Amino acid sequence: MTPKEWLAGFAAVLGVDPPNDDQINDLLRLAGEAAHASGRIAAPVACWLVARAGLTPTEALEVLEKWQKG
Repeated sequence: MTPKEWLAGFAAVLGVDPPNDDQINDLLRLAGEAAHASGRIAAPVACWLVARAGLTPTEALEVLEKWQKG
């Protein structure tokens, strides 16, 4: 099973649409930034926080960039 197939299956179980390629890329960028700035645990938790906040991955990256600039 490929990652996209797994994500599509899990999304179906959750009753949501799977992420598109741009969303996946943005989530990977977000997770990478979080992991490199803090530690590996920050990557999945940062993505969870984005979901809790109701943001798209693109919106989350914009917030992250503003926060990092201070």
